[in-house]
Amino acid sequence: MRTIDANLNRIGEGLRLLEDVARFKLNDRELSERLKKMRHELAADDITLKAKLLSQRDPGSDVGASIELPDELKRADLASIIIANSRRVEESLRVVEELSKLPEVELDSSRFKEARFALYEIEKTLVGRLIRHDKSTRIRGLYVIIDPQAIKGHDEGEVASQAIRGGAGVIQLRDKSHTRGEILQIAKMLKGVCDERGALFIVNDYPDIALASDADGVHLGQSDMPVPEARRILPIDKIIGYSTATLGEALGAEADGADYIAIGSIYPTTSKEGARPAGLGTLLQVRNRVSLPIVAIGGIDEGNVHEVVRAGADSVAVISAISRGDVEGTVRRLVERIDEETERTARSYR
Repeated sequence: MRTIDANLNRIGEGLRLLEDVARFKLNDRELSERLKKMRHELAADDITLKAKLLSQRDPGSDVGASIELPDELKRADLASIIIANSRRVEESLRVVEELSKLPEVELDSSRFKEARFALYEIEKTLVGRLIRHDKSTRIRGLYVIIDPQAIKGHDEGEVASQAIRGGAGVIQLRDKSHTRGEILQIAKMLKGVCDERGALFIVNDYPDIALASDADGVHLGQSDMPVPEARRILPIDKIIGYSTATLGEALGAEADGADYIAIGSIYPTTSKEGARPAGLGTLLQVRNRVSLPIVAIGGIDEGNVHEVVRAGADSVAVISAISRGDVEGTVRRLVERIDEETERTARSYR
């Protein structure tokens, strides 16, 4: 009974921590509900059993209470805390599961076995969401899309380097002209450039190339692989962006598990054939209904970028704006305008 009591306490404490991360850090209603339900279902709610457990509780004589290993005193990050507490709960579930098989213990061992296997999957989901959340919060400021056709023969790596020096935090490779093998080589090169300079690297259209190049994520369009399918083949730390042009599409992308969404075309553009108009009105609507980071795209330049930020975009994507000469200078001016409008908007809410 003393062992069961200690492990039930560990289960409740660990699940509460996981629940709070899902609730307050990730704002994930489904995960929060699952963890809360599991925590309540595994608690000893029978008053007779609870009394037996409490009667055996004796923390003062617990010889293990003062034993701490060095790696328990400090964690590298929140993901490490999630993993440590998930393992703690899983181990305690196994202890209670086994002891519940004894005839004198009035607990259903199958409940703890089912919870243990459920938590294996929850741990994977929670850690993946947390890592991707940290990446997706970096979808801010200027998002530069490198299209070999748009940059007219200039070296992709040099364009990326100039863009990052100018202040771009995200580089995306969008390549409709090369073979898949050629795109992979360009992607690997750009991944190296972005890693060296601390920028995120995203591959457009191709989850397999994103995977093979170790990109930070993939960006998908309405005619590409659905988000849930891409999620199945990508590691848990890869973010997925999704292109939308309507409020309904944006809400659907969020429900499907996208980590960020792009909205466009905000203004008329020649960078993409058949681009559907979205406009500032749609951007405002989506900002009021979707909690994901929003990237505005389509016809954005130095003259209108302030309007896009004011309408609620977290990030602004450009393609043709960087194909007109001085990439670093153009990017720096765009970043300055984004920062100025972001600060102006923030002051208006104070």
